[in-house]
Amino acid sequence: MKYTNTKERIEISQLENLFRFGEKKKQDFKTGIEYERIPINIKNGHNTQYYDCCGILNLLNKIAHNENWQYITDTTNGNVLGLRKLEDTITLEPGCQIELSIKPENKISKLEEKINNLDSMFEKYMRENGVQLLNCGISPLSTQNNIHLLPKSRYHLMARYMWGILSDVMMRETAGIQCCIDFESEEDMSEKFKTANRLTPFMTAMFANSPIRGGVETGYKSFRALSWLYTDNERCGFAYDFNRDFTYKKYIEKVLNVPMIFITRGCENIKINGRINFKEFIQNGFSTFDATIEDFKLHANLYFPEVRLREFIEIRNHDCVSKNLMFAIPAIYKGILYKKSARDDINNLLKKFKAEDFEDLRYSVPKMALEAPIGRYKACDISKEIIKIAEKSLIENKEGEEKYLANLKKLTFNNLCPADVVLKNFKGDVRKILFENLV
Repeated sequence: MKYTNTKERIEISQLENLFRFGEKKKQDFKTGIEYERIPINIKNGHNTQYYDCCGILNLLNKIAHNENWQYITDTTNGNVLGLRKLEDTITLEPGCQIELSIKPENKISKLEEKINNLDSMFEKYMRENGVQLLNCGISPLSTQNNIHLLPKSRYHLMARYMWGILSDVMMRETAGIQCCIDFESEEDMSEKFKTANRLTPFMTAMFANSPIRGGVETGYKSFRALSWLYTDNERCGFAYDFNRDFTYKKYIEKVLNVPMIFITRGCENIKINGRINFKEFIQNGFSTFDATIEDFKLHANLYFPEVRLREFIEIRNHDCVSKNLMFAIPAIYKGILYKKSARDDINNLLKKFKAEDFEDLRYSVPKMALEAPIGRYKACDISKEIIKIAEKSLIENKEGEEKYLANLKKLTFNNLCPADVVLKNFKGDVRKILFENLV
């Protein structure tokens, strides 16, 4: 079949406008959160899957019919992929991990209230279906070999293409928490983006919470973070070159040079499988197709750096943790990234380290978490200072949001991450991870 484009061919210069569109006034800044959790069968502790008798599809159908949520479906096959109500969504990740994407708010308490309300709504239907949502970064029992991929066409294309030895682990087994931050201008974006990238390995260490996989200790405190190291190095890692300035154009250059997986035309996905990158697509087209803005948006969403630029800054590198800890994630980023004095304090704290120090830390944190070395220090030494800077900023804001750091402080200031607590109490009994809130 020959396709014709209905949109004009794009030029590279147009792409910057996609990010400029996200610029907001300071008084309109908000903080967003995306919260992934692994659903398990209460009877056996293994992952609940899409087509199970009381599985995820059945669960979504009940919520849609009884709570007036709208379906989100796959445009290519019509399968139910999630639910939407106003600006909040419940979506499914490749291994049927359930993700809550909450409308960004100016106060963390509003995010907390919304998540608590959604969880209360969820609980009834979860109980009926014999399902429980876990607050950890990886499935403690089920592994990639017995977790079916969600029947979403793009996930199957991604799974066949991504070449890292742990890409299937990342897709099917893991769950994380992402935070979204606004920016005012290109300069403001650049400062926040650079600071966020420098923070990421320390944040991964503080929230490491995936030490048990397949029912046994893995030797890693964040197996989730390890899986991202070995997913697809052409589209993962740092999007920011620590030795250069950063602009919209430089981010776009990164995205343009990433190999393409597929494009969509109508209800069909057209496989590209890395034969060209997006720059080549713009210059030469692919088969009968020319590049469109929608193609770029899709391609940019298939780029998975630690910090990703959209109409906001998306920070993606945290294991799922319990609600006792999760709101410390937006609290730290809000306290630091939304106040220039706090960003300056962070940059002064971290200026002693070279670009390769951050890269090395990213590779050592999955195993060692807060004990990972960076220069003459350990990650825990720097993480404590990061918390202090965020706390000082939040106190100055006079909104009381420093309270969200209290439980994290108890851990970090004792050189502990959630995985350390799990490992101390595990003793070979996976039920402690499945059914007890250890942190």
